[in-house]
Amino acid sequence: MNVSVCEGDVVLAKFDQSVTPTKLRPAVALRQFALFGDWLLCAISTQLHQQVVGFDELLCPSDADFTTSGVKATSLIRLGYLAMRGPAAIVAVIGSISTQRHRQMLQRLSDHLRP
Repeated sequence: MNVSVCEGDVVLAKFDQSVTPTKLRPAVALRQFALFGDWLLCAISTQLHQQVVGFDELLCPSDADFTTSGVKATSLIRLGYLAMRGPAAIVAVIGSISTQRHRQMLQRLSDHLRP
């Protein structure tokens, strides 16, 4: 059974890893693609030293949407760690980020990709 996901949701999804075949990790559902319903996901990490300043998104306990995000500690939404995953790879929705943060992330990614 597939989980009902909306853009901006924080989900637990299966990510392929180099060491282990699959790892469940939190991610932001950025955008769903129509043809097969696959999602563009942006991984979330607590490895704050990996932050690309001005690109990645820091999610802190003082942020208005921290509580609704479902993460338990200060986390890094790694805009450069993207993956396309089918609906079956999404195990659960644990929260959501604000609409404003979601839009800002999409805009930042779009700006980065624009020649």
